[in-house]
Amino acid sequence: MSIAQAKIKRLRDALGHRETDRVPAGEFFWTGFLKKAREKWGQDFDPYRRFDLDYIVVTPNMDPRIQPFEVVDQSGENIVVRTGFGATIRRRGDAPMPHYETFSVKRPEEMADVELDDPADRRRFFSGGDDQINCVGDALLRDLPPWDERLAPYVDDFALFGSVCEPYEYLWRIIGSENALYWMATDAELFRAFVDRIGKFLLDFTAAQIEAGRGRLAGMYIWGDVAYVNGMLFGAPRWREVFKPHVKAMIDLCRAHGLMTVYHGCGDARDIFEDMAEIGLDGYNPLEAKAHLDVVELKKRYAGRLGFVGNIDVRVLERGNPAEIRREVRYKLQAARGGGWVFQSD
Repeated sequence: MSIAQAKIKRLRDALGHRETDRVPAGEFFWTGFLKKAREKWGQDFDPYRRFDLDYIVVTPNMDPRIQPFEVVDQSGENIVVRTGFGATIRRRGDAPMPHYETFSVKRPEEMADVELDDPADRRRFFSGGDDQINCVGDALLRDLPPWDERLAPYVDDFALFGSVCEPYEYLWRIIGSENALYWMATDAELFRAFVDRIGKFLLDFTAAQIEAGRGRLAGMYIWGDVAYVNGMLFGAPRWREVFKPHVKAMIDLCRAHGLMTVYHGCGDARDIFEDMAEIGLDGYNPLEAKAHLDVVELKKRYAGRLGFVGNIDVRVLERGNPAEIRREVRYKLQAARGGGWVFQSD
């Protein structure tokens, strides 16, 4: 069994609610961390290899329009770009996160006019360039190598996950969070039509990504922040009516191709955990401890029905107290009994 095959089996066992040879582990890394780590450990530092993690998520270009960033303004480390989502975003060197200044869609009726390039366009997978999901974060990156090339170095040693946004995570980048929450109430029919069009686009994109992976993908991450620290951003009944069918379609497609599915949703989304179990999701991530989530307690309710990925409190890790970290890890390791948990920060 190859290294990658062993890690894939470990993840499948854990998310299939079976105990494994060790608890599988994963992590996501900000650009700022990677920069500091490479200053300390050398420019060839690779966190996935150094920490012997089990999986890595590699995201293709899923921008609505495939195009280079348009630089609107630049002064030193302060740069404003317009992306393939039509969003105008400011990235300041002294700020930890980008600021979304404007969106191309200003009125509800304009949602119907949003242009979407072919979800199966080969450039999404086999050409380099700029794209908002990969390039706009705690740093502004440009001209990334093709997705196919970014997958290649990890094929032999890791379980590879592709990724796709669900419709809410996607559409707020086009119309803005405030408009998304407002229009789903004031212009429900127009909003629902937009969600359905985005959902079809993303499902086709998922199918094209699986095909472009040529058997290399073991799983798919589905990005979808629909909650905050105190609960859902909008009611669970609305999510069930408008968004759940699209998430289910993605999961069904992935399962038909033998892929594991993990849904990444920040905040406290416990109101829809039963739904996630019902539609066949394998794992939920990141389980923010600061949103009052406790994987040990969640495991008692969902054991055998829904797996979990994360919940190691990053605030504990940041404080750097070995004894406190040891207590946190030992407590959360209880969730690994009988399988069903992947070690990762929240």
